[in-house]
Amino acid sequence: MHFDLAQIPEREAYKLLVSTVVPRPIALATTVDAQGRVNAAPFSFFNAVSSRPPVVVLGISPGDSGDGVAGNGYSDGYKDTARNIRDTGEFVVNLVDEDLAERMNVCAVDFPTGTDELQMAGLEPVRCAAVRPPRIAAAPVSFECQRISGVSLGAQSMLEIGRVIHIHIRDDLVDAARYYVHTEKMKLIGRMHGRGWYARTSDLFLMDRMSLAEWRDTKK
Repeated sequence: MHFDLAQIPEREAYKLLVSTVVPRPIALATTVDAQGRVNAAPFSFFNAVSSRPPVVVLGISPGDSGDGVAGNGYSDGYKDTARNIRDTGEFVVNLVDEDLAERMNVCAVDFPTGTDELQMAGLEPVRCAAVRPPRIAAAPVSFECQRISGVSLGAQSMLEIGRVIHIHIRDDLVDAARYYVHTEKMKLIGRMHGRGWYARTSDLFLMDRMSLAEWRDTKK
């Protein structure tokens, strides 16, 4: 079946996209506004896109609160996360494991601007090494990020590009001497389709990458 996305409603295009690009890693992003108030919100339009330099991206859709529905006092249509990153140039990406899932979901509630989602979710903030937003103590991994740039995608949708300057990994998940992460122990979750489907990362298989010589051997 072929779909011309220019010819169908945006909501239907969204459904097709998020139901096929799965699983998606989840960034529970923490930011602060110009007054220093903390905001936390999860995003699954997220990934690492470079290691030299280390860069992550967040895709942030328009904010429902921008029309005043959530009573946040803003009328620009941007989500608090996008506005805070634009105004301060900093954010923290906290990765989400199975133990953090339900509290992450609380942070997805459309609270009014100025609400401390970490407090609402019972999450402990921890001071970061170099940026103003806090990281989340319960997160297995946190990335401190400085904004490189933001790309407007239209209609208050933003692609925020950040350079990772510090990484925090829970002690039991990393062999620091070898820079080796026990990835399978992190038990990260991924976003799937619909309004509430998620995936675990515990079902793995190993497939080594072949060299050119090894591939040629398979053709003999």
